[in-house]
Amino acid sequence: MTSENFLDLPPLLSAQGTVRLPGSKSISNRVLLLAALSEGATEVRDLLHSDDTARMLDALRTLGVAVELLGDNALRPDSGQAYRVTGCGGTFPVKEAKLFIGNAGTAFRPLTAALALAGGRYELSGVPRMHERPIGDLVDALRQLGAGIRYLGNEGFPPLEIFPAKLSGALVQVRGDVSSQFLTGLLMALPLLDRTVRIEVVGELISKPYIGITLAMMARFGVAVERQEWQSFVVSGGQRYRSPGTVYVEGDASSASYFLAAGAVGGGPVRVEGVGRDSVQGDVRFAEALEKMGARITMGPNWMECERAMPEASSIFQPSSCGGASAPEPGRLKAIDLDCNHIPDAAMTLAVAALFADGTTTLRNIASWRVKETDRIAAMATELRKLGAAVEEGADYLRITPPYAVRGELVEPPAISYVETVHPSTGSGRTVLLHATIDTYDDHRMAMCFSLAAFGGAGVRIADPGCVAKTFPDYFERFARVVRAVPVIAIDGPSASGKGTVAQLVAKALGFRFLDSGALYRLLALAAQQRGVPLEAENRLAELAANLDARFDESGAWLDGAPVGDELRSEQCADMASKVAALPAVRAALLDKQRAFRRAPGLVADGRDMGSVVFRDAALKVFLNASAEARAERRYKQLIEKGMSANIASLLQEVRARDERDSRRSVAPLQLAPGAGLLDTTDLTIEQAVQEVLARYRTVR
Repeated sequence: MTSENFLDLPPLLSAQGTVRLPGSKSISNRVLLLAALSEGATEVRDLLHSDDTARMLDALRTLGVAVELLGDNALRPDSGQAYRVTGCGGTFPVKEAKLFIGNAGTAFRPLTAALALAGGRYELSGVPRMHERPIGDLVDALRQLGAGIRYLGNEGFPPLEIFPAKLSGALVQVRGDVSSQFLTGLLMALPLLDRTVRIEVVGELISKPYIGITLAMMARFGVAVERQEWQSFVVSGGQRYRSPGTVYVEGDASSASYFLAAGAVGGGPVRVEGVGRDSVQGDVRFAEALEKMGARITMGPNWMECERAMPEASSIFQPSSCGGASAPEPGRLKAIDLDCNHIPDAAMTLAVAALFADGTTTLRNIASWRVKETDRIAAMATELRKLGAAVEEGADYLRITPPYAVRGELVEPPAISYVETVHPSTGSGRTVLLHATIDTYDDHRMAMCFSLAAFGGAGVRIADPGCVAKTFPDYFERFARVVRAVPVIAIDGPSASGKGTVAQLVAKALGFRFLDSGALYRLLALAAQQRGVPLEAENRLAELAANLDARFDESGAWLDGAPVGDELRSEQCADMASKVAALPAVRAALLDKQRAFRRAPGLVADGRDMGSVVFRDAALKVFLNASAEARAERRYKQLIEKGMSANIASLLQEVRARDERDSRRSVAPLQLAPGAGLLDTTDLTIEQAVQEVLARYRTVR
């Protein structure tokens, strides 16, 4: 389910399919700036459509660069955009401007360098987080060339004022251990000068593959750079950028990591198209890390594919005779100890994949995470702990131990649910993560990599999912195409329609879990009665529902640790439950508890709003019904068999009154859900109704 504030990802069973990647952010913004600085017009094809590229496009237009969206290749769902950029030959037409760059580091740093050598007066600013990201090392390097730059806020951080100054000098030093974007900005700007300039890197250069992208793109536009190891770079004078005519932007290798990891965790195979063996992007080496973790990787010139080999006879979810059970459980991944200098962005995905590995995974040399869109080391540690992992955080490393090794044995969160213990040491268990709301810190990569946590059994809630617009606006839509959620069969219907019995038998036939949502409301009604809470006290009932200590298993139900007997099925209890179920605050309080029942290999849920509200994405929705007379007769027989007194006339009156009340309530009224199929059981036996539901499920699974 989605809202403007969060996205609920259901528990996922498997991943399989093909994804066409959006264009690389790093390549997109480099190509746009180089095209703007070139002589001639450049057609840029498959450009990433995102907030970051929008900021660069806006800035170039403000600077007087002609940028035209080509109508023959406008934005398509699985492609990028095509633009014609008419270069300014190294001289921006507009000499005074204020530029807002948002949180786009791949635009802010290179533009700072280019504008500092352009001889104009400019102000560069961004969102508050951009003003917390250091830029002092780049400014210091540019000042060595004589550039005029002032800080408009805190020393060493944006916003910046750039003003005309006399440029001189042929040697510049820049730190390499904070951000490779500083060196990238310098390299791309130096051809604007008429002389040869040597850059010396102070300290270890991090994220070397991103410098490799910069050098490859500069060469594409006709400028050669002499590289001496990774410690010095010489840009000879007299070189000018010249348009290569047409440039195609590679798919984003960092974005590929989420889908490749889904293949490793969810079985696969998952194929990504747009980046492969011939890529200039260093993040393609993420695939090597997955191989070390035990995944199987195949690769072509423009594609990669990942799958997790199935261990022999290790499936804990075997197909049932009714064909309803799940895919086999993939073997667990292996923990690794890895220097991630070569894949700084994609390494975030490894941190989440580590939740599905045997042992403790250590990711080293990731200090650059602290100066990204957020402090990613701190943010990642915080959110991984929410899922149950033990995390050790250092200045430049993370050490992740998955939940099973923390708790010794996996127990589902203490909510209204079945209690199940899984022993990973036997090889017959799945990773079970705690359900959590993942805060994303306005960081697109936090949102995307934590989508993988949905394979942990409980699903996951992603806060502020819209932050993916920075690089991958339709990420969650594409992710949904290649994953398979834990299936749900939602069986709704009025009282005494037989839905509870049918649902329970369907669940048994398929080996699925069973949720009797009506029992939750009955338990709440009993709890209210025991505590003296009036049935019209909505807020007090909602608070009670949120903290309800209730449990189910095949033998019955428990409230506050005590078994509940026949009173749960009494007419008085049913009538009370119908009243509390009509209260919006109560239904909201029990919503997450009901969804917690959705666990592998599947769930059959019965109630009044299972298909319309609780599980809108249910694989099968059935609305079970019968005539009021037939339902009253069924209730009469049930009560008599239990030795309870009953009057069929009064039961018929109660059934009709409850139908009227349930159909008219303001929240989740009893009705046929969108996509649900009607099944009238008036003249059917229970076995016939069960077989009909199973037959319908076979057609949709």
